[in-house]
Amino acid sequence: MTDEALQLREVRGPSALGGGWRRTLELLYIIAVNDFKRTYFGTVLGYLWSLVRPLLLFAVLLAVFTHLVRFASVHHYTVLLLLNLVLFGFFSETTGQATSSVVNQENVVRKTQFPRLVIPLAVVLMSLFNLAINLVVAFAFILGFGVAPAWTWLLLPVIVLALTIYTTAVAMILASLFPRFRDVGIIWSVLATALFYATPVIYPLQRVHGVIGRLIAANPLTPILELARRWVIDPHAPITGGLLHILVPAATYLAVCVLGVWIFAREAPRIAESL
Repeated sequence: MTDEALQLREVRGPSALGGGWRRTLELLYIIAVNDFKRTYFGTVLGYLWSLVRPLLLFAVLLAVFTHLVRFASVHHYTVLLLLNLVLFGFFSETTGQATSSVVNQENVVRKTQFPRLVIPLAVVLMSLFNLAINLVVAFAFILGFGVAPAWTWLLLPVIVLALTIYTTAVAMILASLFPRFRDVGIIWSVLATALFYATPVIYPLQRVHGVIGRLIAANPLTPILELARRWVIDPHAPITGGLLHILVPAATYLAVCVLGVWIFAREAPRIAESL
């Protein structure tokens, strides 16, 4: 036997993208489809629940904030609230489901060459499908309430793309940390609720002033929703703040995206040990 035959070759261990991109995309599709079927299996309404939930929340918040808080004076507030709920709901539900997604797939995570990144990405992919359907319903309401179509509607994919990238980054952080620190799930459930009120979902940003207004403006989700308002609902909506209100959330956005990639790549090889 020659020395070449006896030479040890490196065997790649578990990683975020073990097995190559083609295998990763195939597994991504399979897991996303299976998760989608499993989510609505055995329910009476099935997939319709993904439409009913945001509409029920929309009805409750609309009744409260048009009669008690008097946000009805905001131009097209009804459909603005619905659009914001659909967009923020995508972020909230995706990150919440992604938190425990790796643990829920423990049987496949323990396989050495299984690409760990597929798991949170499958959650994002399934949520994107729900978002697409919810946006169709939202635009039906938008047209029904008298909002005239505009060429800026064509920019909606830019908003969805920016929201998806940020949501994916947060999902990667939560999914990679949860196997080692189970408190992450509880902490994020509280933070997600706080973030709902720290994002201009149920109120326009120009109604908030002072320190709280500046903190809300620094939220990376804020410019996304503000752009959605101007491009889809009200092209004459006021622009709050100046260059600083753009640079701060943009820097935070980039920092979270970089952190998400770094944390997941660092934690991926040791995830199976924490399960």
